[in-house]
Amino acid sequence: MKVGCIGLGDIAQKAYLPVLGTRPGLELHLQTRTPATLDRVADTLRLPAGHRHATLDDLLAQDLDAAFVHAPTGAHPEIVARLLEAGVPTYVDKPLAYRLADSERLVTLAEERDVSLFVGFNRRYAPGYVQCSDHPRELILMQKNRIGLPEEPRTMILDDFIHVVDTLRFLAPGPVDDVTVRARVVDGLLHHVVLQLAGDGFTALGVMNRLSGSAEEILEVSGQDTKRQVVNLAEVIDHKGQPTVRRRGDWVPVARQRGIEQAVFAFLDAVRAGKVLSARDALATHELCEQVVREVRRRPGAA
Repeated sequence: MKVGCIGLGDIAQKAYLPVLGTRPGLELHLQTRTPATLDRVADTLRLPAGHRHATLDDLLAQDLDAAFVHAPTGAHPEIVARLLEAGVPTYVDKPLAYRLADSERLVTLAEERDVSLFVGFNRRYAPGYVQCSDHPRELILMQKNRIGLPEEPRTMILDDFIHVVDTLRFLAPGPVDDVTVRARVVDGLLHHVVLQLAGDGFTALGVMNRLSGSAEEILEVSGQDTKRQVVNLAEVIDHKGQPTVRRRGDWVPVARQRGIEQAVFAFLDAVRAGKVLSARDALATHELCEQVVREVRRRPGAA
């Protein structure tokens, strides 16, 4: 199975290539426009010269069975469109694009070409979060906070808060019929944002504070007088009277703890089986993010 990897930045090197580079039956091909990075990463993986490509044209000439896109978000629309037009099943880091119109165009193109398009919302596969999907969920609370990183609203929401948005959608136990957004914007920079989704019998709250003094991710789901909490995707704490803590095993790889390994395997298994994966549900997350961007830009202080 010939698999291409486009873009060799931190996320590719730390999360994806350790999975792809050790997977039996894969013939891995790398592409980046930076020669020094291409050679350094390919040398680490012991890939021959024929598996190193400086241009997308060269990579597409390899008759790929699948591709992973880890290039900067701004380059996604062009790269993903080229892959889909060539009939290559494509896994792309979130978001598909910064602009909803571009995301819609890519999803439509994939459907027209009957080609898989998979968006890497890895938290849907993270073991701790999957366990939360089996727990009563009358109230869902997710916080994903940072230190000293206020940012332009669209970039922050589409590059980072989108994980919170998608996780709330994934865990919501029914249709959402009410959406509320609160935010603080100062001099055009988004300091914090709060998203509330509500439906019959449940409320889901997503919070991101870029001036929180702490880098953390905490998920809580509760209902029927019980609560399950996941801290930094590693610890699962069940609360029913006395708390019970389950920690990640010492030898569990980070990519598995964060659901990246499982997402990669789900995509590759579908490709092998000839199953076409749709990005239509992932597009719904992008649509909700666009709604958040619009609401945030109505706030005082938004440029």
